[in-house]
Amino acid sequence: MASWQEFERQAAELAGVARRLMEAYRHKVLATLRKDGSPRVSGIETSFRDGELWTGSMPGAVKASDLRRDPRMAIHVTSTAPEGDDPSSWEGDVKLAGRAVEITDREVLASFGLPSEESHLFRIELTEVVRTRVEGDEIVMDSWREGVGLRQIRRK
Repeated sequence: MASWQEFERQAAELAGVARRLMEAYRHKVLATLRKDGSPRVSGIETSFRDGELWTGSMPGAVKASDLRRDPRMAIHVTSTAPEGDDPSSWEGDVKLAGRAVEITDREVLASFGLPSEESHLFRIELTEVVRTRVEGDEIVMDSWREGVGLRQIRRK
């Protein structure tokens, strides 16, 4: 699993675009696995700090329970629809996959200004990042995978 900083070293351009979109759109969608293995989606916010990507949740949140039981997760960052008829003006979206590592150190929690010691804080470790966009009449997917590196796929 790679930290955000390691992903940036391996795929600087994709990381720059992904970070810009993540910072531009406050709300994201987190996918976790329920106890029975079925998917759950929840709204989240993320932040960047010290070369890492972070997310958290309120005490007792089911998404935190999901991540504590099974840390595998995915995050989807959407952007606004393009104006007019040109789909190439769409910024695209970003999808991240990996695992969430819960941080319980009181000093770290306090440094994030969490409202309660029962709040949850997770550091995101990455296995995959994909940006999807439109260029002309093609859908373009820029993909980074841990251990594989960068790849681009184009489809008409």
